Amino acid sequence: MAESAAVEFRIDRRSGVATYLQIVQQTKQALRLGVLEPGDRLPTAREVVEATAINPNTVLKAYRELEREGLVEARRGLGTFVRRTLGGAAGASAADSPLRAELADWARRARSAGLEKDDVGALFTAVLESTYEGTHESAHGDGPYESAHGDGPYEGTHGTTTPTSTTHQGDQDR
Repeated sequence: MAESAAVEFRIDRRSGVATYLQIVQQTKQALRLGVLEPGDRLPTAREVVEATAINPNTVLKAYRELEREGLVEARRGLGTFVRRTLGGAAGASAADSPLRAELADWARRARSAGLEKDDVGALFTAVLESTYEGTHESAHGDGPYESAHGDGPYEGTHGTTTPTSTTHQGDQDR
């Protein structure tokens, strides 16, 4: 039987993001960074529950969402396995990118300059948004930067709070 991949979920109960969505987002991040690869087995619901003290149904809901998106597949009696990765062209891993080393150096300098983690996140998000302004990823909140706003996956750059709560000008024509 395959061993679980080296992914550890960290739940922030104060984030305002639903617990199952935190698991989904962290799994997607691991896929983008090359921490998880096709064939890897995700931790069992029991392992996640033991590590995070959350309800097993929450873990199962997250895994069902990942399965619905085609990222993982459940194999009865064996576990949940990664089907495909995310991001990077031609299998390039963001984890191995020289840009990661530059970003890590920048983050260390920001910390040395006295910026708190939330300040660094806000600064990075602002730069990211201005850099990717007008692209599909930042305009709709469903690309690689879906949680970059800090508002959760359903709040985009147009001030919506849920997928159906606000009608944008022009949406009625679709």
